[in-house]
Amino acid sequence: MDFTNQVAIVIGGSGAIGSAVVRMLAERGARVVAGYYQNAAAALQAVSDCQGMRGEVIALQVDVRDPQSVETLVSSVTEAHGRLDAIVFCAGAMRFMPMDAISVAQWRDALTLHLDGARNVCHAALRRMMRRRYGRIVAVAALHGLAGGPQQADFSAATGGVLGLVRTLAREAAPWNITVNAVAPGLIETPQLATIPEEMRRWGQQVIALRRIGRPEEVAAAIVFLASPLASYITGQTLVVDGGWRMAP
Repeated sequence: MDFTNQVAIVIGGSGAIGSAVVRMLAERGARVVAGYYQNAAAALQAVSDCQGMRGEVIALQVDVRDPQSVETLVSSVTEAHGRLDAIVFCAGAMRFMPMDAISVAQWRDALTLHLDGARNVCHAALRRMMRRRYGRIVAVAALHGLAGGPQQADFSAATGGVLGLVRTLAREAAPWNITVNAVAPGLIETPQLATIPEEMRRWGQQVIALRRIGRPEEVAAAIVFLASPLASYITGQTLVVDGGWRMAP
């Protein structure tokens, strides 16, 4: 996969999966913007990790919950480079709490971060991509959005909404040669995985066909493929990266 001269934005580029995406894109020649919200140190580390690669990487702060913040980021990138080829939405957070304990404020926080965030990113990117009649949009959701996650009703609902958004935008954007897809990771070795109950982790490893937890770079590989010119005939799809945990027909 060659991304020479292409411009990509990775929202959530300071996270475990996002930073792996940044590295893979930079290795393949892309000019990458790693968007981060709070963890500036991790974002700068992601930039440092890409020194000497074919592509160039910078880090910029963005709040996906704020439409204007996202608009400002995307506008500055397209004005600087004259193009936007790919954008990856990889921001998110999860917690474990039974439905009857989730407050209205917590419920809305989850929807705002994941669903509103995905909407804001897609909305800002689409107009720029339409002008060039080319683009790749990839949203990272979760297996929970397909199968549900016990004690994660807010996260499951929000990521399920992201999958619906992806399918709708795929139909709307297709006339402009823009593809819109999602990646749904299963159990992946990230800092968030440390927050899940140990019994759930053990159970997951037992039912996963490959009998192990995935690595961030294994999810990143799927994202980078969908963001590449090679995925030209794939749109509106959800690529599950879960080691064979959930096998659907």
